[in-house]
Amino acid sequence: MASRMLPAYDDLPLDTDGVATAWGLFGDDDSIGRLNLITHATVLDALKLGRRGARFGLDAPVDQFDPPLDITRSNPVHRVLQGGADGVEDLDDALDDYFPQISSQWDSLAHIAARPNIFYNNRSLDDVLVQGRNTIDHWTKQGVVTRAVLLDIPRARQLAPDVIPDSVHGAVALSVNALEAARAASGTAFSPGCAIVIRTGFLDWYRGLDREERVALSGDLVAPGIEHSEEMARYLWDSGASAVVSDSFATEVWPPDFSSEAAPFGFLHRVLIGRLGFAIGELWDLEELARDCAHDGVYEFLLMSAPLNVRGGIGSPANALAIK
Repeated sequence: MASRMLPAYDDLPLDTDGVATAWGLFGDDDSIGRLNLITHATVLDALKLGRRGARFGLDAPVDQFDPPLDITRSNPVHRVLQGGADGVEDLDDALDDYFPQISSQWDSLAHIAARPNIFYNNRSLDDVLVQGRNTIDHWTKQGVVTRAVLLDIPRARQLAPDVIPDSVHGAVALSVNALEAARAASGTAFSPGCAIVIRTGFLDWYRGLDREERVALSGDLVAPGIEHSEEMARYLWDSGASAVVSDSFATEVWPPDFSSEAAPFGFLHRVLIGRLGFAIGELWDLEELARDCAHDGVYEFLLMSAPLNVRGGIGSPANALAIK
């Protein structure tokens, strides 16, 4: 797809409820939203970022979160199957009761509706479940290959403690000013089609919890993330990014605010996914990558991800690599 200029957030068309939407900007048949901003030129420029050949896997283990942070999901059961002939072992394996969004994951545009029975690009529930609109398999035709920028919130906080809060745990909301301070600390700028990758420190903190603490957290989940506000939606839209990723539970601060006064921004997924078409990544393992960025001072990298090709899939493991 050729590069295109998108309208600013404040110039977007409005839905019937007066909220800005990006429906139709990439065509009436679009099912990938902001990922359309990853052009051939975007990919070629991103490939230049692999200067050292350093590689960082960004997926946490599929059984990392035990018990699951989302109590509606369950951990997979891994079985190793042993067969073979003539005394020579032949091993296979299976994952039973596997939720593709149980650990490091992508949310497709089918994951969250903008409002009842209305998904991204004005699609109905039937369009999603029967016609396969907005589902993860639309991503797999090209994958996600783009430039990414790491916003390392805990490290940037050392330079701007008055602007950036302690984001490691708790329902800590990161403001636009906090993200901007972290971006400035990284010495980077956003670019069309890039991925904004936010390290809050949540996953690293979670790994230090004992079993009792993990059970308590799962039963009453709070987690850091970007704030629930129209200002945040405007900032992310105008950044030019195609995706927003974090190491926290929902990328946005948790829990949401479901009050009518906060709607629709109280649950920002409904805006970022359902109205604006962002790719959202959650619970990514950014620790080793962040240490390397702090060491060499380079906070941009080539991001490569191959979502599962599941027809009608709602989400996928990240299957992501960072290359520097």
